[in-house]
Amino acid sequence: MNRNGSLFSQILSLFQRSDFARHVRDLKSDFGAKGFSSWDHFVAMLFCQLGQARSLREITDGLRSCEGKLKHLGLMGHQPKRSTLSYANAHRPWQLYERLFYDLLGQCRAISPGQNFHFKNRLLTLDSSLIELCASLYDWAHFTRTKGAVKIHCLLDHDGYLPVFAQIGDGHSSDRAVARTLALPKDSVVVVDRGYSDYQLFGRWTKEGVIFVTRLRTSALYSRVQSVPVRAGGPVLWDDWVQCASPKGCGPLPVWRRISFWCQERQEEIQLLTNQLDWPAATVMEVYKARWQIELFFKTLKQQLKVKTFVGTSANAVQIQIWTALIAILIVRYLQFRSRFTWAVSNLVALLRLNLFTYRDLWEWINRPFDTPPEPLAQLELALDSISQPAFKKEME
Repeated sequence: MNRNGSLFSQILSLFQRSDFARHVRDLKSDFGAKGFSSWDHFVAMLFCQLGQARSLREITDGLRSCEGKLKHLGLMGHQPKRSTLSYANAHRPWQLYERLFYDLLGQCRAISPGQNFHFKNRLLTLDSSLIELCASLYDWAHFTRTKGAVKIHCLLDHDGYLPVFAQIGDGHSSDRAVARTLALPKDSVVVVDRGYSDYQLFGRWTKEGVIFVTRLRTSALYSRVQSVPVRAGGPVLWDDWVQCASPKGCGPLPVWRRISFWCQERQEEIQLLTNQLDWPAATVMEVYKARWQIELFFKTLKQQLKVKTFVGTSANAVQIQIWTALIAILIVRYLQFRSRFTWAVSNLVALLRLNLFTYRDLWEWINRPFDTPPEPLAQLELALDSISQPAFKKEME
């Protein structure tokens, strides 16, 4: 007989129920709950992401179609009604999902592989991405006169390409304001784009021992301190030590480094600014090129999970759905780290959707997803063969 629960129930076992209960008590998430607990709510919203449900009806009907298997998921009762789920999305604190995200992040980082560069510094990329919304339905998501939007700010760790920080705001939330709130570890390397250009911030990072690599604005003013020779005919065009023009109230700025290189893919010259004065210019260039990984992360988030269409219109409902999508990304990464099979994210998300309620061992499935599981009859015959025939006949008599 199959002793395994469904793949979905085994995925849910990654979340410690004791920690979940502690978060619920701290946030009073179950206050006023009548037969629909915070765990039921979490299961329903995670099913929305992993099952690719496009509406409240698809969530409730999808769970209803598997009602005989819901007891393995720890649900208190039957599948939720649409009105119940809608009310929970609007009123249950989204901070519960944020805490679950960071709980699972700790498990992922414990088994994540390292980054692909020779240096031992921790490599991070900071960026944001907009999700456009209908201004008439999402009137709280201010962006333009005719469009609403939410912005996801994310810090990506290149050790396993894990999002180690996320913040969700409306379309007007400032990239630089979010960057100022971060406390980055000493000797880490953070890569940012021109939207984060802030000399006061760069000066603070330099004092804290944080290495930054960013793209220099075309309008930036600086004076050249000295030039470093570069190899003729290579991609690096200039390698200078410079002192940028200090804005008012910023004080004197330290000497930084301007590197200009020719990008063959884009057929354009790219100028970088960094406070790392010792690395080869080619290494700094490759570090900046690695920033593309966060673009791939946002692309995966938007194309493979449910963050472009929402099952609720309130700010709280949108926060819950986006945080659940980030949790689903960590689940996918965790399964990739544990698997010996070479998974593409799109294939893993698709096959998970098709096999959520399949009764197989999760860790065998991610290693051999296309193997045919044993038939129940064959399992029964195997069990009968293990019983001695005389004892079996005596028991039947």
